[in-house]
Amino acid sequence: MTAPHTPVLLEEVLAALSPRVGDVIIDATFGAGGYTRALLDAGAIVHGFDRDPTAIEAVHRNAVAWPELAGDDPRLILHPRRFSEMTDAMAAAGVSRVDGVVMDIGVSSMQLDQAERGFAFSLDGPLDMRMSREGESAADFVNTADEGAIADVLYQYGEERQSRRVARAIVAARPLETTGQLAQVVRKALGYKPHMPKDPATRSFQAIRIHVNGELDELAAGLGAAEDLLREGGRLAVVTFHSLEDRMVKRFLRDASNSGAAPSRHLPDQRSSGQAAFEKPMRAVRATDAEIARNPRSRSAVLRAAVRTSASARPESERVFA
Repeated sequence: MTAPHTPVLLEEVLAALSPRVGDVIIDATFGAGGYTRALLDAGAIVHGFDRDPTAIEAVHRNAVAWPELAGDDPRLILHPRRFSEMTDAMAAAGVSRVDGVVMDIGVSSMQLDQAERGFAFSLDGPLDMRMSREGESAADFVNTADEGAIADVLYQYGEERQSRRVARAIVAARPLETTGQLAQVVRKALGYKPHMPKDPATRSFQAIRIHVNGELDELAAGLGAAEDLLREGGRLAVVTFHSLEDRMVKRFLRDASNSGAAPSRHLPDQRSSGQAAFEKPMRAVRATDAEIARNPRSRSAVLRAAVRTSASARPESERVFA
């Protein structure tokens, strides 16, 4: 049986996790369940997390693809929660340690392909972007935030160099109700021409989505939860799709493993002085040309992985992400 789609870097993720029969593994970003299906097929017990209620609902509607949810099969446990809440959720499930954690960070293909979710400017729909369908929407943000706050979000999360110009255009065009309207405003502000290789609206949409969903805070909390939950020899595998997320994961693993480069003798050594919580991270992995041809979304994907040591988890205050 197959999941609705093949997740990015599937073979590489499985190699990093090395699942065995009976292993307890957390799929922190369940989505369409591609990683989970492969882990179940390897004999693992999987706890799947997703804050998007439609992802969990879709699984329960598809009994053919997910027979584990029928009867008393205990190998698949779904948690309709944020992955930042993994520690509490696993404690409630009676699990203190796990053998693996996998994360696929960012928006899912299912969310991108649904115009009504408002994630993609390629499909005109309501300006929403909320993964959990709760709280402030993208429309709420762009229509009520002041110009400076919008510019800061675009610069910090989208690395948009002309953030102030775009923010000024957004405020002048309010109210904005659809993804198409927002994309048109951004393109006009940045002088977009159809022949340009990349649509400049991409950066602004990414930034607003990250802000609305608190994605970087979620990632930091999720990495910390993985450190807390993984047993000695347990494995963490994280797939990211843009530089902000990848830098966070890279910095976290370098600091947690005490494997960062030694600083100049003229600068203070900010590396952790305690026992390493992870072994030296594995070399970053990217999609092959063959996978990119099959799935263009994999082009920007980066997999980083590391193995947990016997050291105690570090206090939250000592974890470094930037």
